[in-house]
Amino acid sequence: MSPESKRILIVGAGLSGAVVGRMLAEAGHAVKIVDRRPHVAGNCHTERDADTGVMVHVYGPHIFHTDDAEVWDYVNGFETFRPYRNRVKTTSGGAVYSLPVNLHTINQFYGRTFRPAEARAFLEEQADTTITDPRTFEDQALRFVGRDLYEAFFKGYTQKQWGCSPRDLPASILKRLPVRFNYDDNYFFHRFQGMPENGYTVMVERILDHPNIQVHLNTDFDRRDMAGHDHVFYSGPIDGWFGFDLGRLGYRTLDFERFTHDGDWQGCAVMNYGDVGVPFTRITEHKYFAPWEEHEGSVLYREFSRACEPGDIPYYPIRQMNEKALLGQYLERAQGERHVTFLGRLGTYRYLDMDVTIREALDCGRRYLADPDSMPAFTVDPL
Repeated sequence: MSPESKRILIVGAGLSGAVVGRMLAEAGHAVKIVDRRPHVAGNCHTERDADTGVMVHVYGPHIFHTDDAEVWDYVNGFETFRPYRNRVKTTSGGAVYSLPVNLHTINQFYGRTFRPAEARAFLEEQADTTITDPRTFEDQALRFVGRDLYEAFFKGYTQKQWGCSPRDLPASILKRLPVRFNYDDNYFFHRFQGMPENGYTVMVERILDHPNIQVHLNTDFDRRDMAGHDHVFYSGPIDGWFGFDLGRLGYRTLDFERFTHDGDWQGCAVMNYGDVGVPFTRITEHKYFAPWEEHEGSVLYREFSRACEPGDIPYYPIRQMNEKALLGQYLERAQGERHVTFLGRLGTYRYLDMDVTIREALDCGRRYLADPDSMPAFTVDPL
């Protein structure tokens, strides 16, 4: 260690902590990473099932997709990414359809043979054109796809996922027109899409494999641990930093009902269930997330969404009016903290895809290296 080296404490061994830690370690700083779980990689943790050999996404499936060439090159520097296209199916009303809603979905649902222009004109006839300024999720869906497709593919699934009526959710959740007027059933638009050949945990372990990095698992963080460190990068829950003393920010969490099958269960990686009478949102069959492998047996998860309670794993920040107001109070307090930077999904209370998480971690690390003495509490605005 040189006299210029800093002693860095990072809370969380997920993507945010690993990427920042690696960058600072390569710059010669001493990095200590703590995580309360018994493994690295956070919610993208993967492991081999001992009985079937299937690579299981322990906390639910994670598909890597991005248009960020630097991020794509970064992850491929630590693990080989194999081509993968996410093709989602949904069961609704006793039939199976392709998602996102595309020309095949429309023709199958209505029993027609529309060409693209015909389908576009037909859906415009179904749409509620009286809605000129969609404010809610339901408004947005009714305006662009009409009631039939909304109730078949969006209403029930969304109600189960978020635990409330789509009338109570903002239109921004449907960020773009959820329909394609061609037969493209690739769920994502990004030019780089793939899966790590040996799983995400192996990739993160390689990112953390540096002589200047110490990783301590099964270790809870206490703010007294800051002593002896020049800076803390905190990727835990921002309300947890303050002991939840103003209240807890709202999240949705997931319960998984794991089961196995000898052979194929559903013939695809992801099967959504749009009917509100089905209690789970989807079933994932994990061997299909590694199509280059062959397995006789299969490992599957039924996913159930519910409100997150203390002790649960937070997955999806709710970010409605009440949560944003509470978040604003925590952000104001966080700005007054010294020698700590909040980052990642929990630290900034935002839903982040993996590529965005890595991009922000890279930018955060570079910001610190450029001027460690003026490092802010946030390098992105959580609001």
